[in-house]
Amino acid sequence: MIIPWQEVAPETLDSLIESFVLREGTDYGEQERTLVQKVADVKQQLHSGEAVLVWSELHETVNIMPRGQFRG
Repeated sequence: MIIPWQEVAPETLDSLIESFVLREGTDYGEQERTLVQKVADVKQQLHSGEAVLVWSELHETVNIMPRGQFRG
């Protein structure tokens, strides 16, 4: 189920994004990016609709994923 990011408290959204960025271990290319930059990148993807917040009832977790990969 998609969770509208606009309905999540700003502090909670920031915490969710930070947790996502830290656990993903994503590679941002040749240039190292700060946590603040990574969080801003993900936040921008949520704002633009490229990414969505997803609640998994099976795992009882929130995840962030590309909109095209979400199969609700």
